[in-house]
Amino acid sequence: MAEKVKVLLTEEEVDAKIQAIGEQISKDYEGKQVHLVCVLKGGSFFMCELAKRITVPVSIDFMSVSSYGSETKSSGVVKIVKDLDEPLLGKDVIVIEDIVDSGRTLSYLMEMLKDRKPASLRLCTLLDKPDRRVVDVNVDYLGFQIPDEFVVGYGLDYDQKYRNLPYIGIVEFE
Repeated sequence: MAEKVKVLLTEEEVDAKIQAIGEQISKDYEGKQVHLVCVLKGGSFFMCELAKRITVPVSIDFMSVSSYGSETKSSGVVKIVKDLDEPLLGKDVIVIEDIVDSGRTLSYLMEMLKDRKPASLRLCTLLDKPDRRVVDVNVDYLGFQIPDEFVVGYGLDYDQKYRNLPYIGIVEFE
C-alpha cells in the first residue's frame, strides 16, 4: 500500500509552539534543575528542540516503551524496551513524549515513574489526540491538540519512515 503525507502543522508553527513551551517550563522551574525523560524514539526530536529553549539547568535520560510495532493503532500491550540509566529520586522530572493517543502507554509509564519517588513528575507532549483516549492522562505541557489522523514527522513515524520531516503531516493511504 502506498502512502503520501499532507502537511498538518508547518515547521514554523511547531517551532513557535516549542519556544512557548520552553518559556513556560523555564518560568515554572525557575531556580531549579529539570530532568527530562525522553520517550524514544519519537520524543527525541521534540526533546532536543525543547531542551535548547529551556533556560534553567537541564539533565536528560531516555526510555523506550512500545505499544505499536509496525501498526497504526496501539496494541494496548506496553513493553519497556529500554529503562532509565539514572534514578529519579528527588528530581523534578518532566516526561517528554511525541504524542498522547489512547493514553494506555503513558498512564502505565507515569504510574511506574511515580513509584520511583521524584520530587515532581509532569508530562509534556507535542501532540494530543483526545478523540482516541481510552485511559485518562493529565498533560501538563501541551503543544497541539490534533484530529484523529495518523500523523508523522518531527520524530513520529509510520513503520520507521518520515521521522525526519521538519513538520507534522497526515499519512494518507492510497
